[in-house]
Amino acid sequence: MKYFNLHTHKATQNSNRIELVNQYPNEFENSFPYYSIGIHPWYIVEERLANDLEIIEQQLQDPNCLALGECGLDKRITIPFELQQSVFEQQLQLAQKYNKPVVIHCVAAYQEVIASSKKLKISVPLLIHGFSKNETVAQSLLNNGFYLSFGKYLVQNPALASVFQKVPDHQFFLETDTIENGIEEVYALAAQYKNTTVKAIQQQINANSKQVFGLTLD
Repeated sequence: MKYFNLHTHKATQNSNRIELVNQYPNEFENSFPYYSIGIHPWYIVEERLANDLEIIEQQLQDPNCLALGECGLDKRITIPFELQQSVFEQQLQLAQKYNKPVVIHCVAAYQEVIASSKKLKISVPLLIHGFSKNETVAQSLLNNGFYLSFGKYLVQNPALASVFQKVPDHQFFLETDTIENGIEEVYALAAQYKNTTVKAIQQQINANSKQVFGLTLD
């Protein structure tokens, strides 16, 4: 059974891995088996916004584009928050239109992300990538139907183990993002924290991937 990496910036082309490679519209490469595409809040450029959104809409119609993202909200950057919200919500509407899950970057704006999804009545799966917060934040997201993806911070912060252990099995994914660790290492750590086997984690993420992406990992 293969390893599914929900979010990575570095494709490895390893035959034992299925990787959702992050793409930006202004740098799009049509060379990955599976990818996501979106406007990250750090890289919003108003002058090319219309063109970026047009590229995203075009690529969302590609079966190999499994998700929109990463996109989202970040209160710790200088880009005006109102602009971030506008760009985020436009992308949510595109994801809804083309029935694609959304991979979300969120920093200090979880309630706003939840509020935007409710306001727009978004029904496609919403996934918070690189989750690193406490159990209260996790529970708020889970209660609103979000999925949580763990990777870099699960490896780097042992205190996150107790949060991960309480996430329902049907609502988590694993990723590497920008770290050098292989996805296999993240799976092994997840199995340790869930007191189960790597194979069991693979089977669970297989089921989750089928539910969210319509993807079978066998």
